[in-house]
Amino acid sequence: MTNTTVSDQAAAGLGTFERLLSLWVALAIVAGLALGSLFPGLFEVLAGLEVASVNLPVAILIWAMVYPMMVGVDFGALRQIGERPKGLVITLVVNWLIKPFTMAALGVLFFEVVFAGLIDPQDAQQYIAGVIILGAAPCTAMVFVWSNLTRGDETYTLVQVSVNDVVMVFAFAPIVAFLLGVSDITVPWETLILSVVLYVALPLVVGLITRNRLMGQSGEGAVTAFKDKCRPLSIIGLLMTVVLLFGFQGQVILDRPLVIVLIAVPLLIQSYGIFFVAYGAARLWKVPFNVAAPCALIGTSNFFELAVAVAISLFGLGSGAALATVVGVLVEVPVMLSLVAFANRTRGWFPN
Repeated sequence: MTNTTVSDQAAAGLGTFERLLSLWVALAIVAGLALGSLFPGLFEVLAGLEVASVNLPVAILIWAMVYPMMVGVDFGALRQIGERPKGLVITLVVNWLIKPFTMAALGVLFFEVVFAGLIDPQDAQQYIAGVIILGAAPCTAMVFVWSNLTRGDETYTLVQVSVNDVVMVFAFAPIVAFLLGVSDITVPWETLILSVVLYVALPLVVGLITRNRLMGQSGEGAVTAFKDKCRPLSIIGLLMTVVLLFGFQGQVILDRPLVIVLIAVPLLIQSYGIFFVAYGAARLWKVPFNVAAPCALIGTSNFFELAVAVAISLFGLGSGAALATVVGVLVEVPVMLSLVAFANRTRGWFPN
């Protein structure tokens, strides 16, 4: 079967709404910027609805995106993960042995060398700190959305994310401390724990209950039908999340457009570079596409809630470090959508 045929089949598996997702996201970005400017008070209230630096409206929307995929998780298949360790190996190597260090190198290169004449040296150090924190926090929640858009293996994706979360508990603070050159990193554990509960544990439990009920009614066909019905709601949740994020940060973007662009450059290079490292390794290692795509997307996406919280706790709300993590949030959705589209077009490169 040719790559074109496979890609066509993959595209056929996406509804019209999903195939136009880039357009909807662009409109959501514009809507967020406009609404943030027109109704700043409303977005201030929404931004203030948070627990342990986790914004509750955003958490609810992400939960809505993650839950349908959790319904597809087959716990009976978990024991088979050990028979296919390649995806896990790639995820762990990229996320913890490559990504934090390439992000630090790119930050130093651009903010101290390439953009030296455009940025105050003190601000440059803040931006470097921010991108380092962002680079050391691999994704926990949104990767379920990206995996779903590539028709990834739900069960394997859950295992990849869960293993990452365990490693993050032990590795995040030492890596950030080493790269920042400081010895006292205050990790907001309540943010880390609450995020894992909200974005992984809770939707997993509810998804398992839903799956068991559906399986008792009509078997696997009922599960598939339920996921298909929920898919548009997941996309709507993604779009509403984009509106909120850009509404929260709209004034910053409009007030400091050049700084936003400068910070975005190394983040974009890092995102695309990490994806192609992981994706290329998966192709060379002949990892099946439904494992290869999520494993590459996990390394590319970031745990922005944790990164923003750590930057604020270390350097302050108005710091350049906090701004850099926020820019990471802003560039993530368009970047990830472009990589999802690329992955779907190239699924023929991988074994079934």
